[in-house]
Amino acid sequence: MQQYAMLISPSANRVYARTAARMAANEIRVFSAHVLDGAIEDVEETVLGGVPYLAFRSDSLSGRDLRLLANLSSLFALFAVRGRMLEPVEVERLDRYDDDLITILKYVGKTNEQFTKLLLNVTAAVALAPDRILGGGVKVLDPMCGRGTTLNQAAMYGWDASGVEVDKRDFEAYGAFVQRWLKDKRLKHTAVSSRVKREGRGVGQRTRVEFAATKEAHRAGDVQAVEVVNADTLRSGEVFKRASFDLVVTDAPYGVQHAAVKETRALTRRPTELLEAAVPVWADLLKPGGGMGISWNLHTTARADLVAILAEAGLDVVEDGPFLDFAHRVDQAINRDLVVARKPG
Repeated sequence: MQQYAMLISPSANRVYARTAARMAANEIRVFSAHVLDGAIEDVEETVLGGVPYLAFRSDSLSGRDLRLLANLSSLFALFAVRGRMLEPVEVERLDRYDDDLITILKYVGKTNEQFTKLLLNVTAAVALAPDRILGGGVKVLDPMCGRGTTLNQAAMYGWDASGVEVDKRDFEAYGAFVQRWLKDKRLKHTAVSSRVKREGRGVGQRTRVEFAATKEAHRAGDVQAVEVVNADTLRSGEVFKRASFDLVVTDAPYGVQHAAVKETRALTRRPTELLEAAVPVWADLLKPGGGMGISWNLHTTARADLVAILAEAGLDVVEDGPFLDFAHRVDQAINRDLVVARKPG
């Protein structure tokens, strides 16, 4: 059986770096169980030549399998172990654009980029077939998108991304950023701002950008879209059509840097109340078979409570193996975990 060694990407976030290997190991286990037909075994941390690696074994990884693994959130380099030698394995990532689309925008409360990618990855692994992940055409919604970290990661993969954000400053900052980034990269694109109305009443302001990785792709109609709407997440069902997204992925309010918003539009420090009201709205926007991935602060909402909220909304929660070992410390007030659920159908 062939052994592989994965070199973990360095992280600018020192706290996350301490748990990156464990997080990556569980991400590999999710990939193995859900998109690789159990092809990976013996995932463990090891040291080779004095350097820490994440090692695993497989005797059946295909080219498609390696293309999937190339998108692991903390993958820096991958090697096949040949005795005492490491043979580089070429990694063919989905990334369509320069990585500064993800890293350049800095602000207080921004979710770590590696964790955002991990959350998107494990949600996609549960909900989508391998060829669908690699083939594109995926539609992602982040119903509390902040300044767009999840949207940018989805765009990197070539997927369409939509977001809802109640904070007007964040909405405007993200719309300005993505348009400036596209101009700086000289990528062909169009941008439209408009009002969203339902039954003659205003719901929110929308910015929609369509673009392509190359001029040739744009001329051929191979474009993707990113849109963000300045509205209350509880009104997401008024903004988008039912059953229109493959994935709903979001980092829920922590009750620390972020404030939740209730139907009254009053700010609250009770994220559990927000999730109780919002999850059914988000679930209605998922296609049958679609996946929902939520990260949140365990200090504000118990895992059992969030699992119950998801189940009450008609979703099947994945509660086995690696999904029970993603909890990690962010800072003194935040112990973050993630949960993934799938809509039957």
